Amino acid sequence: MKPIFLIGYMGSGKSTLGKALASRCEVRFIDLDDYIEERSGKTIKKIFATEGEAAFRDLERRMLVEVSGFDNVLVACGGGTPCFGDNMELMNEHGVTVLLQASYERLLERLKRGRHKRPLIAALSDDELGDFITRQLEMRMPHYSKAAEVFDSTLLEDENQIERKCEAFISQFNLPLKQK
Repeated sequence: MKPIFLIGYMGSGKSTLGKALASRCEVRFIDLDDYIEERSGKTIKKIFATEGEAAFRDLERRMLVEVSGFDNVLVACGGGTPCFGDNMELMNEHGVTVLLQASYERLLERLKRGRHKRPLIAALSDDELGDFITRQLEMRMPHYSKAAEVFDSTLLEDENQIERKCEAFISQFNLPLKQK
């Protein structure tokens, strides 16, 4: 099976859905940011701070090329990954890109709850966060819209919702289930 690249805005559920699918299916889950940190031996935060965004994006691209050659993987990309260079073209050429799309209200709710884990938004007020999401989505949608598929990820708030979304994803993309 060619790679499946999960793309979408932060808080859209890429990691939540990817991990849940990997536990049920014969696929490996790769969080691209974690992969970058593992391979480089540095945190994303440290790469940005010491080498800058351009160096990070170059490293991100090289790691994306690497994982695009793997079989039977689900790759959760950073929210900005599709927006740089020809990353979307690379992913579409080597696998299937799936845009996880959650409602604005759900994104705002999730990011309010988890903002302390995200340096980019940690210091924003609720109003500033809402404005930030709106601006970022406007800038990113032209890139996100190049995804081969779209999957609604609005309902991933509890185990039952996650289970239902996994079943729908498995059915839609014909993922191989783990043998019991």
